[in-house]
Amino acid sequence: MPIRTTTALAVLALVSLSLAARADDTVASASAPYNWSGAYIGGTFSADWGRSKWAQDGGGGGTASGTMGLANPYDFFAGTGSYATGLSTGYDYQLPQGVVVGVANDISFPNLINGSATANGATQWDDGVLISGTVRGRLGFALDRLLLYGTAGYAWAQEQATATDIASGNAQTRRPMRHGWVAGGGVEAMLGRNWSADLSYLYTDYGSGVVHLPDGTGFQSDITLQSVRMGLNYRFTDGTGPSAGDQLSALTPSGDWAVHAQSTYVMQAVPGFRSPYIGAQSLIPNQQHQTWDVTLYLGRRLWQGAELWVNPEIDQGFGLSNTHGVAGFPSGEAYKVGASWPYARIPRYFIRDTISLGGKVETVAADANQFAGTQTENRLVFTVGKFGITDIFDTNQHAHDPRKDFLNWALVDTGTFDYAADPWGYTYGAAVEWYQGDWTLRVGIFDLSEAPNSNELDPSFSQFQTVAEIERRYRIHGQPGKIAITGFLSRGRMGTYTDAVALSTATGQPADTALVREYRSRMGLSFNAEQQIHDTLALFARGGIVDGNVEPFDFTDIDRTLAAGLVLQGKDWGRPDDVFGFAGVVNFITGEHKAYFNAGGMGIVVGDGILPNAGPEFIMETYYAFPIAGMTATVDYQFVNNPGYNEDRGPASIFAGRLHAEF
Repeated sequence: MPIRTTTALAVLALVSLSLAARADDTVASASAPYNWSGAYIGGTFSADWGRSKWAQDGGGGGTASGTMGLANPYDFFAGTGSYATGLSTGYDYQLPQGVVVGVANDISFPNLINGSATANGATQWDDGVLISGTVRGRLGFALDRLLLYGTAGYAWAQEQATATDIASGNAQTRRPMRHGWVAGGGVEAMLGRNWSADLSYLYTDYGSGVVHLPDGTGFQSDITLQSVRMGLNYRFTDGTGPSAGDQLSALTPSGDWAVHAQSTYVMQAVPGFRSPYIGAQSLIPNQQHQTWDVTLYLGRRLWQGAELWVNPEIDQGFGLSNTHGVAGFPSGEAYKVGASWPYARIPRYFIRDTISLGGKVETVAADANQFAGTQTENRLVFTVGKFGITDIFDTNQHAHDPRKDFLNWALVDTGTFDYAADPWGYTYGAAVEWYQGDWTLRVGIFDLSEAPNSNELDPSFSQFQTVAEIERRYRIHGQPGKIAITGFLSRGRMGTYTDAVALSTATGQPADTALVREYRSRMGLSFNAEQQIHDTLALFARGGIVDGNVEPFDFTDIDRTLAAGLVLQGKDWGRPDDVFGFAGVVNFITGEHKAYFNAGGMGIVVGDGILPNAGPEFIMETYYAFPIAGMTATVDYQFVNNPGYNEDRGPASIFAGRLHAEF
């Protein structure tokens, strides 16, 4: 998707969230019948299936036809399937007789709605939908806080048709716009205050369209889709007139539901720098890339102390050099897998159970994946499901969230913490935390990827990681601080650099750890500290060491790291909501690791193809964040010396702008 189009979508999502965060919220009168009149915004999640009737004709491909299914089951370990997340807006007007008329507009971002077929044994055709939307009328009848409705209107989609020559492997892609109609029906129910939930069925017919290849071959397809869609809407009126509150709240007065959302847009650019040669995973000068995401945090209380959280998400964009070139990569908002078009993911779905062990009662504020309420100082916390290991381990309130503070990978997490994760940073596992006074002990076990740096998690769970952490909280002159020690042990099929270099020397081929993998262990140890100096100034530090002869599995190519920085609030210069951050990090690799890179080896994110002059990778990052129009804007600068441990490359300056909104 062109950067301008994506930027427009990102700004729309950010503005919508900022409006929602400032929107009014009050409880409707229990005695008055509900009135559905008013505007709303919301998010959607759908399960989709369909078919493409296709025909190939003309040119050199011959004639063929058939039908391909567009339904893909959910893959728990790759995270793929025929589902979509989206954004919606609309307006309803209720007539005195209870009839409701309205208009709805939505845009959906699929994860994987496509299929494939072979024509004459020579060409494989892949056909599907990249992005879609509707503009529909709604006609319904209100039964107080329940609305039954039918809907119909205009539908559009960006199709992606790819022809792959089976003999050569060459592929050609066309992305035509498709236009059609949509019809269906559903039920919407008020959940309390300004929130409503929607369940609907939609049938969409995009009609017939044709694309042509340069050799004259034509591909005609007739796409229809069916969807079962769930929606969650925020209504700007509370059913009795404009709301009068000042903030969003939980879905019901009882607090059994909670909903939060965020959207973040990051644009990064690197001007020209010294670059005598370019390898497969080098940092490339004179480029810019952007990322955008929208996340919904939906929570439900299950029983006393237990919570279920699900986080559907829309992601789009690339990191610089396709997330290559710097071991301490400059954007934590950039994943190892990039995409030009927004797509759906479900990064987290987990259950958390908190068991009180007594002690002082603490207040907990509502936040993403966190209910408002209280908890005891001493407690056990169990977390099971799919989530990020760094949601629980190696946390630091001053440098841990690339959507709000530092962007660099080696600052938001310890660079040597090779935590188990898919390319988006999440995995299946279980963790237990024991809080006792000023101490916390955490342990967990998690699923590694199918292979180092793989796009899929290991379905057999035969490759796993155990993590343990001990944390001590304290006060110095009344100011809070903490220090945590974290260790991990990974068990999986990994190669060593010495074996890879020895094989490279014997064969004359570039070193490759994939050729020498055996089931073995990899261990690492790190520390993480933070200290408040006074009300507006805090310091933090991280450091770590890992087995430097065994290849990393899921994070990045760092064997030794040391980072430190400060965060300063703007109260001293009359802007209490502004934040200034400054930090530096130095990353090292071992001699075995250097020899591997110099023999042509590729790492997870770095690899110039040769490394005759190796040196430590030094990174400095500074940012300034300030509120604007209900959002937070950030300007960010990073200086990277010896990117990818290469003294012949750089130094590079990386500039970034970030917009973030949440409620």
